[in-house]
Amino acid sequence: MTPTWPLIFFQFFVLIYSIILHEIAHGAMAKSLGDDTAERLGRLSLNPISHIDPLGSIILPLISIISSAFGAPGLIIGWAKPVPFNPSNLKNPRKDEFLISIAGLITNLTLALVFALLLPVTKDGTALAIQTIVQINVALFVFNIIPIPPLDGSKILYYFLGTTRRTFPVVKFLEQNSLWLLLFLIFFGGNILYFLNLLTLKAIFSFVSLFY
Repeated sequence: MTPTWPLIFFQFFVLIYSIILHEIAHGAMAKSLGDDTAERLGRLSLNPISHIDPLGSIILPLISIISSAFGAPGLIIGWAKPVPFNPSNLKNPRKDEFLISIAGLITNLTLALVFALLLPVTKDGTALAIQTIVQINVALFVFNIIPIPPLDGSKILYYFLGTTRRTFPVVKFLEQNSLWLLLFLIFFGGNILYFLNLLTLKAIFSFVSLFY
């Protein structure tokens, strides 16, 4: 099947700015909790140059978008450079790090919900664009909630595990093997991601149906 190149460019644009908003949300939450590291480093900007990671923001997204356009299964995913924060500036580091982590997830989920609410009242010409925004933000939410470092899900897992002798081996294993676990997820965990993606989309559109 011949890909629609305008759609490919639009998907890439949506993905990049959805990732950027995800990272800005981390930095904005950190700032609200007392740490302005991200702001001082220029990471609260919408300028893509401040956030681009060559692998996660260009190579992997283009591969996933073009593969999807040619009919290959999988989600359109990617990541940006992580927004830095200084735990010593936080009043309650453990709780605040958890809040900083979920800020990005909430941003993508909120974007998906807002645009899904718009979908039933849009005309055919814009429905595909809005559907693309919903699907990409759901994919980013699902991908980032996986508990593998440095994804946000790992910070959420650490928060609920706590720091004890029993949980230390789990944390150590994840940190030491994060690269291989992440690569395995990307190349062999497609079915799991796809299933979680469908569940999330179903939940969102079930919620939307309450208003129409």
